[in-house]
Amino acid sequence: MAARLQVDQLRSALAGPFTFSLNAGECLAISGPSGSGKSLLLRMLCDLDPSSGSIALDGAPRTGINAPAWRGKVVYQPAEAGWWDPTPATHFKPEQMERVRTLLPRLGLSADKLDTEVRLLSTGERQRMALLRSLACQPQVLLLDEPTAALDPESTAAVEQLLQELMAAGLSLVLVTHSEAQAQLLGTCRMRMENRQLHDWKAA
Repeated sequence: MAARLQVDQLRSALAGPFTFSLNAGECLAISGPSGSGKSLLLRMLCDLDPSSGSIALDGAPRTGINAPAWRGKVVYQPAEAGWWDPTPATHFKPEQMERVRTLLPRLGLSADKLDTEVRLLSTGERQRMALLRSLACQPQVLLLDEPTAALDPESTAAVEQLLQELMAAGLSLVLVTHSEAQAQLLGTCRMRMENRQLHDWKAA
């Protein structure tokens, strides 16, 4: 059976080459100092930055999938998500709303937050709402860049528990995190980014 995500010699002018594979339900946790290339890798994986090399999703090469369709299957959540409408609700498609309303309480968010202006939400609420926006797409691979950086311990635990459940149902994650505890909890495999190259992770 093909890997969920197969990456071979992926590189850009700024980072790489990167080679790794990820099966369904697995999480690659990546740590490393700021500026080492972690976000650059995520952007290449979701086809936001030009790159060479090859990527395949469940055996299907990225070259055979148009960019919007790819980004619907391999969803990138940056550390600070963009918002183009005043309220979160208008960022969701009508067919996503049933899933959205199911997941809201799992992330400690009340339904009224959907109609609250984004500018009035706290940083942590915006971060959880951004995760909800990503999950509403029902991706096969989710690329997360510091998804709990702005959250308190209770909210962080809620996010981690939900991600664990979704992984058990087959979701694959590439997780960038500075949290050793989070990497240990969620990562089925771990690597470290240094000088824009991935290296095998070694415990300190």
